[in-house]
Amino acid sequence: MKQAGAQVELKKGSGGVFEITVDGKLAFSKKALGRFPTDDEVAALART
Repeated sequence: MKQAGAQVELKKGSGGVFEITVDGKLAFSKKALGRFPTDDEVAALART
């Protein structure tokens, strides 16, 4: 997925943790919701 102006960084983790942060704030947590984000959710977060 390509989003203009979005800077993406992959950080190695463990334990199945998948989180998306925007401007240093947690915007999505797989651990909290029990699922991965949809493509539309990721796109919306990238536009934030």
